[in-house]
Amino acid sequence: MEKTYNHLQNEKEIFNMWEDLDLFSPEGSQKAQKLADIPTREETFSVLMPPPNANAPLHCGHVTYTIQDLMTRIKRMQGFKTLYLPGTDHAGFETQVVYERKLKEAGKSRFDFDRDTLFNQILDFVKENSQTAIEQLKRLGMSADWNRTTFMLDDHVIETVYDTFEKMHNDGLVYRDIYMVNYSTFHGTTFSNLETTHKESISPLYYVKYLIKDTKETISVATVRPETIYADVAIAVNPKDKRFENLVGKVAINPLNNRELPILADSYVDMEFGTGALKITPGHDFNDYEIGKRHSLPIITVIDLEGKMTTEAPEVQGLYPKQARLRVVEILKEKGAIEKIDDNYKNNLLVDYKDGQPIEPLPLPNWFLKMDELAKEAIKSVEKGDVKFYLPRWKKEMLRWLKGIHDWPISRQIVFGIKIPVWYSVEENPDLRVTFLDDKGVSHDGQINELLKVHDIEVIKKGLQKLIAPIKAKYVVSKTSPGEEFIQETDTFDTWFSSGQWPLTTLGYPNGKDFKEFFPTTFMDTMWDILFFWIARMIMFGLYLTGKVPFETVYIHGAITDDKGQKMSKSKGNVINPMDFVQKYGADALRMGLLVGGNTSAKETALSEDKVRGYRNFANKIWNMARFIEMMREELKGESPMGEISSWGEVAPQTQARLLEKDKKLLKELKNLVRDVNKNLEKYRIADTGNLIYQFLWHNLADEYIEDVKSRESVEEKSVGISILDYAYRTSLKLLHPFMPFVTEKIWQELQKPGETVPLMISEWPK
Repeated sequence: MEKTYNHLQNEKEIFNMWEDLDLFSPEGSQKAQKLADIPTREETFSVLMPPPNANAPLHCGHVTYTIQDLMTRIKRMQGFKTLYLPGTDHAGFETQVVYERKLKEAGKSRFDFDRDTLFNQILDFVKENSQTAIEQLKRLGMSADWNRTTFMLDDHVIETVYDTFEKMHNDGLVYRDIYMVNYSTFHGTTFSNLETTHKESISPLYYVKYLIKDTKETISVATVRPETIYADVAIAVNPKDKRFENLVGKVAINPLNNRELPILADSYVDMEFGTGALKITPGHDFNDYEIGKRHSLPIITVIDLEGKMTTEAPEVQGLYPKQARLRVVEILKEKGAIEKIDDNYKNNLLVDYKDGQPIEPLPLPNWFLKMDELAKEAIKSVEKGDVKFYLPRWKKEMLRWLKGIHDWPISRQIVFGIKIPVWYSVEENPDLRVTFLDDKGVSHDGQINELLKVHDIEVIKKGLQKLIAPIKAKYVVSKTSPGEEFIQETDTFDTWFSSGQWPLTTLGYPNGKDFKEFFPTTFMDTMWDILFFWIARMIMFGLYLTGKVPFETVYIHGAITDDKGQKMSKSKGNVINPMDFVQKYGADALRMGLLVGGNTSAKETALSEDKVRGYRNFANKIWNMARFIEMMREELKGESPMGEISSWGEVAPQTQARLLEKDKKLLKELKNLVRDVNKNLEKYRIADTGNLIYQFLWHNLADEYIEDVKSRESVEEKSVGISILDYAYRTSLKLLHPFMPFVTEKIWQELQKPGETVPLMISEWPK
């Protein structure tokens, strides 16, 4: 053996050996085990890899994939027919944002390209980067069957997604409706409630006076958005508020456009906020939208999809809301309608989770999925325990969310994603609104019936950028175009609509061999932040399409923080590149630093460089232990009164007869170790398991037993000691292998005798 362990050289060599021997596939590993007379089982064990984005390198959160790999390696050694199924996500919105930043650096934007051209450019970008994540996962030692890798835009994935949409549409679960959505004028798409957050902000609070019709009396409201007064349709007060009881039923006058606004009573109104009176703007506020529905109020919008004021606000048309706000305040002051301004009002601004950009509530046509029935079935399965959660709190959280579920807006106004398979006839829908680039790259926008008077339909389809169909538009659901006069919907599916079907698309639902053999899968690991985004939706899709939950056990891991427990961010300068640690200390050390040095089942787990460095030292320690065993075996060769010092995997009978008390003590400690490791793993106590193995190797073997063997004087006692050490060390290597696969495999290869070729990766797990 070399004097020191070289992780940079050995990790690559070892991984290539595993791949060359086809040990990552369930078929290849079991074939090799049978050839080596290692027990195998017919039972399957399968794990789905949460697909990393194919647009960027790995971050520290991806190191948690070692949890999945750990369980996979253990079950493989236990003889199960084991499949760890990998893939990558197209991550539509995320990827488009990354690519648009590249365009911006080049002085361009998405508006310079037609839809298909932009899609293909982003796809080429993804293909260039798609191998990055896979190669980095391999460097971490992920023993996935890489020949089965699925990309979220593979043809068979799109086919399944289309079939699901068509089935749901036929079953009456899909509908199209005007709905108040979280719209980002910055990103040009909608966000689900889960994808938005609130950011505390200091904004002026404007107190605006509305004249009561046919009187000189006024009623005041407080608002941070005076520019939306153009869209006011009513004023509401709380029915219990005595201050306004004489005004309910009267009419106020909009100070900007003289629109008559009924004064109505609604219990939603907070009597303590502002003046106690609330302006109702259903086109730009979620709560106002609900009030508007209760009172059958009209919906008016004054901000378009590009984030500019519309013709409904003539004095500020074409301005962005922030610009319009300043001008509107001037107009209101000129009219004497500003009562006062609170310049230090604290409010919570609704922003997107990605860039913290403001969200504009807008009523838009969107595709929706009815969730009530889907959620009911999921609730039944979770309550029955068809899906088992590692910790009870996650089951409770899952049920809480499912029981409060809302219909899901499944459409996104972005280019990079799976297009919704819906088509509109231009003959039946002359009022389709389209934006397209002509052959010269000039942009055109308008109703299709007017545009077709000047432009050929093929030119429009070729240069298409965006289509907005009226809510009552007639459409056809089809995977392919129904005819030349049809234009396809430009909205794409929410990424979670396709990734929610990940267990089905990766396994080849409904007729694939893998689907029939490995579905439902066995173990699912993910972080708590996508418990509802992903886990809940996979459960619902699985039950809807197959009648079965897609996985049996869910392990929820925590967020990875820096060594001080702080969230990693570029601004703090505490972002850790996992590949830097792999380069510096080795993949084994990084895996141990997370799995054993932290607590993956906690809400947050710190990743400490000191701990990773410490486990690199541990790798060196067990390497030196192997060198000692090899040296002693060579030294005692031919001198041992028992002949062969030990038989791999057992203590030879002639050795057992000569055991000293310290030998018996170590064997008892080893037996206890194997028992405790298996018990802890059944409860997914990963850190405790790894620490038990660490302590046994470092202290029981290295600090105590090896030192005792060194001090033995007779050849016989020394050879017995080496025989016991040999056996205990090898057993420990098996237990440690799923945690530190590279160094353990390399040592295993070094210590094998001539003619022995079985890799540690498929050896029999200690019982």
